[in-house]
Amino acid sequence: MAKIATTGDIRDTRLADALSERYLSYALSTIVSRSLPDVRDGLKPVHRRLLFAMRKLKLDPKSGFKKCARVVGDVIGKYHPHGDSAVYDTLVRLAQEFAQRYPLVDGQGNFGNVDGDNAAAMRYTEAKLTDVAWTLLDGIDEDAVDFRDTYDGEDSEPVVLPSRFPNLLANGSAGIAVGMATSIPPHNIVELCDALVHLIKFPNVRFSKLASIIPGPDFPSGGVLVEPKSSIVEAYSTGRGGFRLRAQWEKEKLPRGMYQIVITEIPYQVQKSRLIEKIAELVITKKLPILADIRDESSDTIRIVLEPKSRSTDAAMLMEQLFRQTELETRFSLNMNVLDASTTPRVMNLREALAAFLDHRHVVLVRCSKHRLAKIEHRLEILEGLLIAYLNLDKIIKIIRTQDEPKPKLMKAFKLTDVQAEAILNMRLRQLRKLEEREIQTEHGDLTQEGKSIRGLLRDKDRRWKVIAKEIAEIKKQYSGKTLLGKRRTKIGKPPTAIVVPLEAMIEKEPITVVSSDKGWIRAHKGHVTTPSELKYKEGDRGRFVLLAETTDKLVIFATNGRFYTLGCDKLPGGRGHGEPLRLMIDLTEGHDTVAMFIHTPASTPEKAKGRQLVVASETGRGFIVEEDALIAQTRNGKQVLNLGSGEEAKAAVVVGQDADHLAILGGNRKLLIIPLDELPVMTRGRGVILQRYAKGDLADITTLNAKEGLTWRAGQQGTRTEPNIKRWIGKRAQAGLVVPKGFARANKFT
Repeated sequence: MAKIATTGDIRDTRLADALSERYLSYALSTIVSRSLPDVRDGLKPVHRRLLFAMRKLKLDPKSGFKKCARVVGDVIGKYHPHGDSAVYDTLVRLAQEFAQRYPLVDGQGNFGNVDGDNAAAMRYTEAKLTDVAWTLLDGIDEDAVDFRDTYDGEDSEPVVLPSRFPNLLANGSAGIAVGMATSIPPHNIVELCDALVHLIKFPNVRFSKLASIIPGPDFPSGGVLVEPKSSIVEAYSTGRGGFRLRAQWEKEKLPRGMYQIVITEIPYQVQKSRLIEKIAELVITKKLPILADIRDESSDTIRIVLEPKSRSTDAAMLMEQLFRQTELETRFSLNMNVLDASTTPRVMNLREALAAFLDHRHVVLVRCSKHRLAKIEHRLEILEGLLIAYLNLDKIIKIIRTQDEPKPKLMKAFKLTDVQAEAILNMRLRQLRKLEEREIQTEHGDLTQEGKSIRGLLRDKDRRWKVIAKEIAEIKKQYSGKTLLGKRRTKIGKPPTAIVVPLEAMIEKEPITVVSSDKGWIRAHKGHVTTPSELKYKEGDRGRFVLLAETTDKLVIFATNGRFYTLGCDKLPGGRGHGEPLRLMIDLTEGHDTVAMFIHTPASTPEKAKGRQLVVASETGRGFIVEEDALIAQTRNGKQVLNLGSGEEAKAAVVVGQDADHLAILGGNRKLLIIPLDELPVMTRGRGVILQRYAKGDLADITTLNAKEGLTWRAGQQGTRTEPNIKRWIGKRAQAGLVVPKGFARANKFT
């Protein structure tokens, strides 16, 4: 049997340890090399490599365009060994004006749109760098940053870009790593520059002051920021939070008092086509009946037209509902999780992020200054050698003509350095003119002065910060608020106040007939049924309540347990079939039944400015008056209004008539008592007072009446009868009453 060759390095390791070690390596690689941006230049490795490759291809802002396929090929071949689609998607996003607040790539061709359509293939599109990207790369040839080997070791790439532009906060960033994520919204460059200059002067500036300079993000798609100031300060001070963003809209007047709502800006990263589909779905399913139609009239700019159902619809109320139900309002999270200067991931607050950018610019300034000083010193060394050559021109020519190795002789004779001797030997004859000597002397003087200035700069920290502040001022001037790119797009709005939306505004108003049977089955027929005899019920069941209503109405039910229940008429089962048991819709316990049922008339209606009142009574003859608006329950459990004794049940509830001034109480013993309504207290809950006393039996029915018009009741097939002379039955509360009038209904009920 053949032996298996081994390397000789075999270690016994638990599988869990081996997996955790390798997964940790993968997680760190994902965090550092893929998902989190660097706080100094605000770029992830793929962005940095893309911009650096485009610079190598000489795609500066003033040059011509090149095919994106050429750019992608260079990136994946030299710097970023990943799929071409990933690199091209990155390039496309950096060129999209609706995705990038300050685009880093200038694209030519189809780069997608706000509807979510993809860009054309990379063989059709062309690109070059923008001025902003060129600012990020400014100084990269001046030893401003460190370089490292590329993945194959054949080339080098920058670890970070010099970044004269505060890209992290200006363009924002988003990414998901292993166990952590980042989400940074874009901001306005003018405000960032003001904050940076202020931070140079006051390193410990308060976050409230920073939030006054930077009032919030500035998204490329505009919109209105409606986050409270306190929440913004809190988010900036912790590096975590969120920003509430709404669409920008305006009201356009139309003829005949009509109007339409036009949405001109939608929240950041919301696809317009998907948003319109969602709103159209609300219209079709009638979940937003106050909206009649939606149209997309967008061209280069967004224009979404909303048509309200009627001109009486309040535009603010309509938009409030759309904000709640669609992506016309979104929340952009803030999680400033970045890699610091030591490539350590951590969450920074706004002040730390700004300070990290300033520290980076300080490091870049020092390195560039030292690089420039080294160049100056090298050039001065050469110029000094050339000046020596002009002073001793004949001797130098003689040495060169007579010596086989003139370089050592020159160095010894005139005390030249190797660099100076090499420069003299490389001189051309045309440089021997007298004019050239003067130019060298002028250049030597200028470089000497510049070198002195740089040395002073490197010794003086305050002067360096003044230089950085001047650079920031130049950036602010270049992208000022007067320019199209620098002007703030996202408006700072006030936090929205709670708008009370009436129920009827959210429900399609249609006439219905509410039908409830004797056994508690309820349903709603479309339209108003004028002939109740046509209604059908289950075998052994019969009708009890038939009410004409609208779908926007509320149905109020009074039960024998003394509780009032409220149901929206739009939620009642349809008229096909026999409906559903009422007990399934409200928490009505077993052993209790419905006493009364009516359609609620709120106090706010013009017909009943003061609100209706009801008289409620128990079977023992106790009761009181209650305001109808106080009966409305908000839960299935209802609202306890009439308190009951042990074994006692609620018996009646009637609406007080508009002109009523008396209450008629009918006992089971067929005795009638009529009392003034003002003898009854108005309560919201309780047992009430004694209405009528009974030696035997209990309460049968109650009704309200106007004493001048007499007492009216339904007498079966004989129709309605009236007793005009009711003086003999009028008495005081808690009396027994007298026998009912002759011809009173055998059912012992008023209706």
